[in-house]
Parts: sequence; C-alpha cells; structure tokens
Amino acid sequence: MAAARRNKRVAASQPGFLSFKSDQDGNNADIKRRKRVNKNKKKSWNKFSDIHDVEEFLDDVRLQERATGGLISEKTDESLFFVDTGENEKSAQPETTVPTSRKSKPLRIDLILQPDTRIPAPKNILAFQQPNAKKQRRTAEKAAKLAAIGIVSRREKLLQLRRAAAAAGGPVKEKPVANNNPERDFYDLWSAGPPETADPFYLEQTKKKLVKRPSKLNEKPSILPAIEVIAPGGSYNPDFFSHQDLLREAHEVEVKKVKAEERLQRQLAVNEETATEESTFKEQVEGLIEEEEDETGQEQSEEVTEDAALGPSATQEKKTERQRKRQKAERIKELKKKAERQAIDRQQQLFQLRSIHANLKKQEQKTKMRQVQRKARQEAQKSMPRRLGRLKFQVPDLDVQLSDELASSLRSLKPEGSILKDRFKSLQKRNLIEPRERVKFHRRLKVKYTEKRAFKAVE
Repeated sequence: MAAARRNKRVAASQPGFLSFKSDQDGNNADIKRRKRVNKNKKKSWNKFSDIHDVEEFLDDVRLQERATGGLISEKTDESLFFVDTGENEKSAQPETTVPTSRKSKPLRIDLILQPDTRIPAPKNILAFQQPNAKKQRRTAEKAAKLAAIGIVSRREKLLQLRRAAAAAGGPVKEKPVANNNPERDFYDLWSAGPPETADPFYLEQTKKKLVKRPSKLNEKPSILPAIEVIAPGGSYNPDFFSHQDLLREAHEVEVKKVKAEERLQRQLAVNEETATEESTFKEQVEGLIEEEEDETGQEQSEEVTEDAALGPSATQEKKTERQRKRQKAERIKELKKKAERQAIDRQQQLFQLRSIHANLKKQEQKTKMRQVQRKARQEAQKSMPRRLGRLKFQVPDLDVQLSDELASSLRSLKPEGSILKDRFKSLQKRNLIEPRERVKFHRRLKVKYTEKRAFKAVE
C-alpha cells in the first residue's frame, strides 16, 4: 500500500499530471513553512505530522478511478476525445424506413440512481462456495473413471432399474396431493378418523396414526386365565364324590409337607448314643493304632527310596548316530502302519453302510423325540410361574371344608379366604408381578424405661 501511494505521488509530481479538482493546480506557493519540532518520539509523529496534502491527492486519485476507470494522465487521446463530424444516425437512414419505436430519454431520477463508478464491485466469494465441493468433485471424477471402464455404481443401477420400470408401465408411487390444490378431495376436518388421502408419514408425526405395535407385546406372559374356577367339591352344597376328590387332593398336599419336614429333621438330627465300655476303649486306642501303622509305612517307604538310590542313575547317555537312525526308521514305519490302518478302516466302512444308515435313523428319532419333549416342556412352563425375583412362588393352601363343616344353606355359609390375597396370588402366578413378602417393621429407637416418683415413694 505504501509503495502504491509513493508511485501515485511521483506521478502527481510529474509535469503532465492533470488534477480532477480545481483547488489542486500543482502550485506549491501557498504551502506554509513546516514547524521545526523534535520527531524522535512517536507521540510527536502523530501530533505534528501534516498529511492534508496526501489525503487530498488520494481523494483525487480515487475520484478519477471511479469516474474514468483510471488516471487521466495515463489514458490515450482516443479514449478521452472524439471528432464531431456533424452526421446524424437519423439522416443516414433512408426516408422510406419508419422507426417502429422511438428511443426514449431516461429520466433524471433514473440517472441519479445509476452507479457513477466504473470500478467493478468486489467479488463475493461466499456466493460461489458450495458445501462439500471438493468431495463432490472427487466422487464425480471417480464415477467418470468407473463409467469409462464399464463399472456402474449401485445407486446408478437402481436409478436405471427404476427408470426402466417406469418406462415399461410398472407401478409408480403416486405423490400426495398438495394442500393448496383446489382439485383435491374434500374431507371433514372434525371427523373422528384421519383422511384417506393424507400422507402416512404426516399422520405418524401428528399422532393421528399409531405406530405399529410389536407382535412380542401382544403375547401374554402366562396362558392361565385371570380367574380360575374352583373345583366342584368347593361349592357350598357339593356332590359327595366331588367333595371327596377335593379332600383327597388336600390330603396329598399335607402329606407332602409332612414328608418334607421329616426329611429335614432326619438330616439335622443328632446321634444321641449312650457311651459304653467298648466305645470308650475304641476312642482311647484309636490314636495309638494309627501311629503304629504310620511308623511301619514310613520304614517301607525309606527302604524303597534306598533301593531306588542304589539303582541306575537318572542321567541318560548320549545316543549314537546309528541308534538315532534306527529310531527314525521305526517312527516312519509306525506312521506308515497307522496310515495303512486308516485306509483299511475307510474301506471297511463301505461294507458298514447299512449299520451307519440305521444309526443315523436312530439319531434322527432321538432328536425328534427330544424336540417333542422340549416343546411339551415349553408348553408346560407357560402355565407355571417363572422366577422373577429372589423369592419363589408359594402355592396358597386349598380352601376346603370338612364333611361336618358343610353348611345346609347359603345363608348359614361362613366366608373363607380373602379376595385381596386371591387376586394378589393370581397376579404372581400369571407372571405379572414378582412374589413379595410383607416388610417387617424394625423400631430404630430404643425404648426408655423410667420410674415414676410415686413408685419410688411406695418402696
């Protein structure tokens, strides 16, 4: 920038420089004498420097660039002057031709609004920038190279197939009708159901169409009914045989409980045998017999170790080359025999095709039986409670009335059980909630006991 200013000042000092302003005539007689000041400090530079003449010169240069597109002193005479010959374009035209449109002179306001500069506007770089331009150019070049070889991308193949299907008259996806189309079908805005012509994506986003529910959520955790009907023997006026069947079932449940308790007691029982003279003598002699046996065993082991020490040394002598060759030949012979035996076994398997086929049939039958058993087990597990928590499901007791407890009428019937407990157990049995137990209340604060004065006075 400083070099450009210096060149312009040098050009202005030349005798052929023409100023565009009237006040700048190149006369330096009116320039005042500069004041002599000390300029060895930067503060004095800004305070006593007079740059008025430089600013006027630069303003005149900018004005010439805006008006004429450059300095007038640098332009040629042909660009600045022209010869007026007095000929008019209208006189040059023949009189027979009649102008169809007369060139109108622009208005003064339009001339004022027109730009008076000839310097082109700065180029807007942002207007020419494109996002991912380099990446798009690379992909285009790569696609052109592949197309020259004969390789077409998957996207281009799909586009070609779609175009071929459309040209052949295949199914074409219809675009939804725009909302501003006056020819669209009329539908009631306040109707309960959504319009049929609406876009499904629009209906999903506006919550007018439900999202597709997964099929897994439609499966019930248990196939048991919500309300189980009690056996006929549980009626207030049951049949004799049905009542006896219910009593037998309750009896079997109680027998199982008693057997489990007895087995637990047997496992935890303590052997309470009375001490006799024989038992006490055995306890006293028990340690001495073991010590004698240990001493005899140690003597035998010492003898064996001594014999082993007197035997041959553990260090092996180095084998000769002849021994190594012999061992190698024996190893090769064993490998050959093993290979021959395997080949013979494979040949013998050809004669065992019937037995192999029978074995395969047996295995298939076993697998089928296991599949049937597995499916039966899975079906049985659907009606059984699963382990959902740390506690197991406890089957509730059967509500059974004995023969002498049966009521003669519905009015004299005594209620048994609880509806709330029955529903709670049903939810646990159907795997809807995990088995729970009542939380025990633990008092955190200790109870403080005090003696009243009246009690002390009595003592």
